[in-house]
Amino acid sequence: MLNRSKGWGAIVAPLAVGLIGFYTLMQRPRFAAIHTVDVIQLLASGMCFGVALAFLVSWLRDRTADKNP
Repeated sequence: MLNRSKGWGAIVAPLAVGLIGFYTLMQRPRFAAIHTVDVIQLLASGMCFGVALAFLVSWLRDRTADKNP
């Protein structure tokens, strides 16, 4: 059986990076007039959220698979 405690780091790290990036973007006064750099940062934050979500779904699927013999 594999050790599943390392799965939380794979979920929390991209989620934290995504939240920090999104929060930083929202605090900028020029958020109303989005520039190319802002769009790239928003895309990168979205990718981090996607990675975190993918690992969360993977972790939950593995966890339910371990319970069913």
